[in-house]
Amino acid sequence: MPELFKDKFNPHVIQSMALHFQAAWEGFDQVGFVDFATNGLTDLELKERSKHITDAMFRYLPDDFTITSDILLASLRPYKTEDIYGLTPDNDGIVGWAIMPMADYVGLYGQDHHDLSMTLLKEMTKRFSSEFGIRYFLLSDNKSKTLATLKEWTTDENYHVRRLVSEGIRPRLPWAMQLPDFIAEPEPVIELLETLKDDPEEYVRRSVANNLNDIAKDHPDLAANTALKWMADADENRVKLIRHACRTLLKQSHPTALQVFGYFPVELKKAQFNVKTPTVYLNEYLEFELLLESDTPENQPLMIDYIIHHQKKNGVTSPKVFKGKKVILKAGETLNVSKRHPFKQVTTRTYYSGQHAIEIIVNGVSIAKSEFQFFLEK
Repeated sequence: MPELFKDKFNPHVIQSMALHFQAAWEGFDQVGFVDFATNGLTDLELKERSKHITDAMFRYLPDDFTITSDILLASLRPYKTEDIYGLTPDNDGIVGWAIMPMADYVGLYGQDHHDLSMTLLKEMTKRFSSEFGIRYFLLSDNKSKTLATLKEWTTDENYHVRRLVSEGIRPRLPWAMQLPDFIAEPEPVIELLETLKDDPEEYVRRSVANNLNDIAKDHPDLAANTALKWMADADENRVKLIRHACRTLLKQSHPTALQVFGYFPVELKKAQFNVKTPTVYLNEYLEFELLLESDTPENQPLMIDYIIHHQKKNGVTSPKVFKGKKVILKAGETLNVSKRHPFKQVTTRTYYSGQHAIEIIVNGVSIAKSEFQFFLEK
C-alpha cells in the first residue's frame, strides 16, 4: 500500500528529530518529546500533525528563544546540493518534511528576534522550505523588515533561498495562511518578482509564474499588464514563465493576456459550426465540427476553446471552459476542426439530464453557440 501523504510525519521522523535535539542540548527530554508528539498522531492529517509536533517543541525546548535557536541550527543536516523533497532526517541531521514544524515554531515564537529568526528560516529552507514559517512575519508588525530581508535574498547564491522569496509572498499559497495585504495590494509582491523573473533556475522561475497566477485571480488586469511588460525582449525561459503565469487568464480569455501571445480578434469571411450529435447519453461523446474561412491577407494565430454549459439541478446552466487547440489560420485559407467531447462520469462533476449548450471561443471571442440534449439513461 502506498504511503499516505500525512505519513510524512511519522514516529520514525519524530524520533529522529528528538535524537538531534538531544545531541544539541543535553537537557532535552527525548522520551517526553516523543511520547507527546506521537500521542494521537494517527488520527491527525498532515498539517495537524505538523502543528502537533510544533506544540511538542514548544513544550520541551527552552523558553529562551535564543537558546532554542542554537539547538535548531545545530540539529540541521549539513547542506548538500540535491533534491531535498524526498529526504527524511538521517544520522547527519534534520532535513525534509521535518523542517515544516520547525519553521512554524520560528514563526510563532521568534517574532521578538527578527534577525535571528530570518537566519533560522534561511538555513531551514535550504533543507526543505520555510514558505509557511516566513508568513507569520509577513502577517505581523515585522512585515516591513521581512520584506527588506526578502529583497536581499532575491540575489542570494542559494536557489532555495531565492525561491523562498517568491513562495513566501504568494498571496494565495496552497495549504498556507493567506496574505490579505498582498491580496488587496500586490505591488510589493510584483516588485520582488521583477528581480526573480530571469532567475537561472527553473525551480525559482516556476514559483514566480505561480505567484503571478495567484495575483491574476484577484487583479487580472494588473497581472496581464505585468505579463505584457515582461514579454518585451523576453528569452525562451521568460516566455515559458509568462505562459504558465497566464494560464488562468488565458482560460478566462482575458484580452490583454491573449494579446501577450499574439491572439487578436479573428477576421473571418465565414464561421460555420455544426453539432453532429444533438442528443448525447452518459458515457457517450458530444461530436462537433467547426469551419473557419480567413478574411485577411495575413496569417492569424488562433486559440480555439469551447465552453460546455452544463445543466444543473436547479435548471440553470453552469459554464465550464475546455482547452481546444492552437493553430495558424493561413491567409485566405479555410480551417476545418472536429472534436469529440466525452461525457464520462467523474468525481468532480454531477451530471443532470436536460438541455445543455456548447459555445465556441476563438481568441477570446464567442463566435458560435448551439444547444444539445443530454440524458443520463437511454
